Amino acid sequence: MSTPTVLRRVAAVRTGDGALVHAVVDGADDAPATVVLAHGWTLAQAAWDDVAALLAPRVADGELRLIPRYDQRGHGRSTWGRYADDVAELSIDQLGADLGDLLDQLVPTGPVVLGGHSMGGMTIMCLAAARPELFGDRVGGVALVSTSAGELAPPGETLAERLQVRLAPGLVTTAIAGARAIERLRQLVPPASPRHRKIVRELLYGADATDEMVVAGAEIMHASTVRAFAAFYPALGAHDKRTELAALTGVPVEILVGDSDKLTPLRHSRTMAGALPDARLHVAERTGHMLIQERPHLVADALERLLVAAR
Repeated sequence: MSTPTVLRRVAAVRTGDGALVHAVVDGADDAPATVVLAHGWTLAQAAWDDVAALLAPRVADGELRLIPRYDQRGHGRSTWGRYADDVAELSIDQLGADLGDLLDQLVPTGPVVLGGHSMGGMTIMCLAAARPELFGDRVGGVALVSTSAGELAPPGETLAERLQVRLAPGLVTTAIAGARAIERLRQLVPPASPRHRKIVRELLYGADATDEMVVAGAEIMHASTVRAFAAFYPALGAHDKRTELAALTGVPVEILVGDSDKLTPLRHSRTMAGALPDARLHVAERTGHMLIQERPHLVADALERLLVAAR
């Protein structure tokens, strides 16, 4: 089957603090609706490739404009902005503001459906909390995939957890200061090595994931920097929007999670579904955290339903 021809352009979105967010826009500017997809921690725009491929025929037919290739701040080709020298105040709220800037500049009109995986889902929640007027008016649907509204930090109930909380800031500083040395060590165990693949598979994937999926995901993460890994770790632990999801009650929401997700387990999705009683919760069997790779059809189908509702 031939690959559909898609109009594509590259954009650099300048945020309020001068960071440049790299984005690739597929489809015509006059398409009747736009889908924007936000990736997760230590990933990049390529994490959405499988879902984007399923939506490509609609983009080629002029029914849809797609922004699946946008790198979060500090990831991929996007810059750090005011956090270039000091990441102490970095937050997921900042990523929400970045997404708002992207919408303002690249999608100033027309209905929008947002999809977020892991940290990308948290990014959408932060945007909804900061700019609720966008939801129901501009943003007509949201897909939250393998993500959480809060309580990601260790609760501090055990000695090990208390030590983790206490030592985390120092470890982050040490990791950033020694990033070059750590990067050299990472090269000793590349994604192609069996040890690397084993770690990635056990942490991020479910029982049905193929070796090709695991290697592809490992390569995306390996391309991320030690600085991105370390800088966003405390920001993820501080993320808490459990009581700030009101804006999402006014739009259709699809929540998807794998039953084997170790990073954002099912209880996190159930918490979100409890706060959003009209949301649809989908639990994918034998699936891990990388649901967008493992079950891209489920995600694409959810986005299609949201597009129908948004239009």
